[in-house]
Amino acid sequence: MRYLISLFAPRPLHRSFALLDRNGHCQAFKQCSLQPMGDGWVEIEEIRLAWLNQPLPASARVVARQMRARPQVQLSI
Repeated sequence: MRYLISLFAPRPLHRSFALLDRNGHCQAFKQCSLQPMGDGWVEIEEIRLAWLNQPLPASARVVARQMRARPQVQLSI
């Protein structure tokens, strides 16, 4: 029964990240729901092991997500 319920339960969305060194070479990968702490982590579309110790292609990076700002209402007194 648990298996049947797990099929319909929402699953956490995992994002892919790559750790880059000072030269832009990929040192590690990680999949998690939040961006890892520390410098050098960038979000990528997918993980490819061939990128390890190689420069990360610019096309691999995820375009920065823009948060929509709520219009602010100015109150006049």
